[in-house]
Amino acid sequence: MKTTMANASTIQRKWYVVDASKYTMGRLASRVASILRGKNKPEYTPFVDCGDYVIVINAKDVQLTGHKMEQKTYFRHSGYIGGAKQIPIKEMLEKYPERVFEHAVKGMLPKGALGEKMYKKLHVYAGPEHGHQAQQPEELTF
Repeated sequence: MKTTMANASTIQRKWYVVDASKYTMGRLASRVASILRGKNKPEYTPFVDCGDYVIVINAKDVQLTGHKMEQKTYFRHSGYIGGAKQIPIKEMLEKYPERVFEHAVKGMLPKGALGEKMYKKLHVYAGPEHGHQAQQPEELTF
């Protein structure tokens, strides 16, 4: 028996649609990251981008557990003195609901060029509409 490894010519990619309003953010993000990496396929190879495309809809309705809605904050720094900013997740969900989910998934992907390729296959939308009907995405449930 020979061990088969995926390469760019043997990869078959699919498109999936996930409704985020049915799931909690962290659990859904880890499953989406696994699909973006290709870990759901038998020909998974760690050093090759063999994952599928994922469309996440209704990101504004994602559920959080515990006291995260009051306690979780996002930190960023402009690089200047006194340029630190902390934004609560409640405010982020109101202004930029896509970024909250994208940030969660990006942290679960590999760092570097391979992770950036995987991250580009993620499409997040705040509402139920998306512009990828031509790709005929399949409904994905966990």
